[in-house]
Amino acid sequence: MSFTYLHRFFTSMMFLLAFSGTLAAKPNILLVIADDMGLDASPCHRIGNQRPRMPTVFGLCASGMVFDQAYTPPSCSPTRATIMTGKYGFRTGIGGAISRKRNPVILSTSETSLFDIFNQQLPDYSTAVIGKWHLTLPKKGFNHPAKLGVPYYFGIYSGIAKSYYNWRAVENGKTQRIEGYTTTVLTDRAVKWVNEQDKPWFLWLAYNAPHKPFHAPPANLHTYSEVRAGQKPKKNQNRAYYNAALQALDTELGRLLDSMTPETRNNTIVIFIGDNGTPNDVVDQVYAHRGAKATLFQGGINIPMIVSGPGISVGRSQDLVTTTDLFTTIASLAGAKAETRDSIDITNAFKGQASNREFVYSEHFSVKKKKRGAVYGWAVRDEQYKLVHLASDKEMLFDLRNDPFETENILGDDARATDAYTRLMNEYKRIHKK
Repeated sequence: MSFTYLHRFFTSMMFLLAFSGTLAAKPNILLVIADDMGLDASPCHRIGNQRPRMPTVFGLCASGMVFDQAYTPPSCSPTRATIMTGKYGFRTGIGGAISRKRNPVILSTSETSLFDIFNQQLPDYSTAVIGKWHLTLPKKGFNHPAKLGVPYYFGIYSGIAKSYYNWRAVENGKTQRIEGYTTTVLTDRAVKWVNEQDKPWFLWLAYNAPHKPFHAPPANLHTYSEVRAGQKPKKNQNRAYYNAALQALDTELGRLLDSMTPETRNNTIVIFIGDNGTPNDVVDQVYAHRGAKATLFQGGINIPMIVSGPGISVGRSQDLVTTTDLFTTIASLAGAKAETRDSIDITNAFKGQASNREFVYSEHFSVKKKKRGAVYGWAVRDEQYKLVHLASDKEMLFDLRNDPFETENILGDDARATDAYTRLMNEYKRIHKK
């Protein structure tokens, strides 16, 4: 383990453990999204044995609240839509990754967005989105963020950057060619934007890492000796390249946090999440039998979520939370009210109290009726049981308390399983009731 890695780890720990203040009346809020980072790729969760080197995120975990039961849709666009609107995908139409051929749909600008809430109720806040957008199609124009209330946007507009080093960005409606490592460029923009603010702020920072293509980050951002600049990974090296991209993200996130003045940093709440499960070609074996990204099984929808900052308790939470909850919760942290049927204010859980959520719901669909019955469908879980209903009409019931990796379908096994099925099916019907 290198000196640089150890220095970053201990610096993060010492700085972050210094938080002991109460929640400020007007805290800064930093929402960081890692693209395609499942629970098995979290340095703070003991899932599998391939955890990446991420001392900055590990420091956030040590100084804040780690959520073990955080859930999201199994692909990137619907996750972003749930945060932006506080609504499940069947209400907004965003149920899968937006693409020109498979799923040509966009998030309607008639929706009340999280940024509309800030604009209407919190004019004393500055807000921005930097990073991956993926809530529209380029043919619909490049002003989609502005139409959803975002005052400043810079980043990767669609679902993927084909090259991490040479890519096209959109900045406030205008496109430009960028030469530079995406994770570094996005961090540079975030550093600049934060340092320009003279009032409380909310920044949504959505990295495209570690999403494909697997690549070699700049050598100064990671410590994986087998990952070399200019070389593509061999098949058995994909996980090392994936982890190197995560460590590069972690290094740059650390640079962003270090760039803040002590006053700013001490008043900043950091929310760190993955947007869906790990890609199936690099997922840990504990999830491989069911699949990860794009599936409704645990490897696809159970994500890392870490919250750290002033007023946030230190510990681990087993409370059920979903990405829809971030809509109401982020607004609440800033002092606003934002309510939807699908979003619960979970700020109590940040303080080590109950989240008041009894069920979580996830879904995966597209506007085109593709034969993807193995990954399309929906899932509902409570504290112990999870019901998965696939588009192929196959149903499965799992006891997650005793079988966290979903090895055994217990549907119809006994009276308890039957009761659980009925309870979860009734919750599905309640959610979809008009």
